Amino acid sequence: MLEHIIREKIKRKGPITFEIFMDLGLYHPEFGYYMSDNIRIGPPGDFYTSPHIHPIFGWLLANQLDEIKRAMGNPDDFTILEIGAGRGYLAAGILDFVQKNLKWKGKWKYLIVERNPHTLQDQKQHLEGYDSLVTWKNSLAEVGQFCGCIIANEVLDAFPVHIVIMKDQFQEVYLQADQKGFIEIIGDLSSPELSEYIRKYNLPEKRGYRTEINLRIKDYLNDINTILSEGSVISIDYGYSAWEYYAEERNRGTLLCYHKHKINENPYMNIGDQDITAHVNFSALKDWGNDLGLKTIGYCSQGTFLASLGIDEIISNELQKDPAFELELLKIKGLLFDMGESHQVMIQHKGNSDIQDLRGFKLSNRVNKL
Repeated sequence: MLEHIIREKIKRKGPITFEIFMDLGLYHPEFGYYMSDNIRIGPPGDFYTSPHIHPIFGWLLANQLDEIKRAMGNPDDFTILEIGAGRGYLAAGILDFVQKNLKWKGKWKYLIVERNPHTLQDQKQHLEGYDSLVTWKNSLAEVGQFCGCIIANEVLDAFPVHIVIMKDQFQEVYLQADQKGFIEIIGDLSSPELSEYIRKYNLPEKRGYRTEINLRIKDYLNDINTILSEGSVISIDYGYSAWEYYAEERNRGTLLCYHKHKINENPYMNIGDQDITAHVNFSALKDWGNDLGLKTIGYCSQGTFLASLGIDEIISNELQKDPAFELELLKIKGLLFDMGESHQVMIQHKGNSDIQDLRGFKLSNRVNKL
């Protein structure tokens, strides 16, 4: 059905950019991958995120949130805003740790922005024990100004991207359709911003070089800057610095698709039924954030971040309470090494609070490498 809708759009308006195709494939209101009622995350779905591996991920993130909250002077109305909370596992881990261990006072709250009505109901069931703390909105546009912290865990990699390719000059990938499927054709860049980006991040002028450009992140930062009066933004995702992302040897880009826990590089099959992702250029996230007054405080791998936050201490405490916790260690290892190496963590801050040496970057802070 979704393939037919995209075909009809091309028939009416002519070739579309890959960005438009990806947007429809993921976010079409009825048939998009992230908008349907199918289970997408966990064993019956297509992929895992860190909170699904073990709740200790949320516990540790709660420790970092607590440090930020204290550095801001413990505002009574501190708000945690999570964007795209999946099945609610991260929220549950954070809320559980805050209530049992940190015992925050005041009128603090947890706000989730979720576009998918089916996923929203799943979250409400999973978080029903926290009804007094959690509220939901359908979009960032519905969120009023607040102080606190925004969490985007594996959100930015699912923003639609432009695909560019170097011929005699950089051009963009567009899609046409025939009886067999979708055909890539090459045309002029669809936006002057793409040209500016290519120059700024020095994309290799090597014939045949192909990669992605995510301009949606800039719009997203503008949106969150509007609603965040003071506080931090925590971004956790697959990604690289610009010089790693656009290295000459990475000449096919980073675009990947996930379907039933298998990876493929063909976005033109299983349309609306597979995830499409591209790694994040954390240098652009830093630069665009800095332009808005979101100062980049820290950047490192997820594994290093969790180690800095005291994962060994929490494991030791849990083992003392229950030796059977040892059975959980294999899962936790994945947070430190597998996803711990592929995922990066960045924290940006807006406001006058003295937030500099956060605990999450005690072991490593690679901001100067971006």
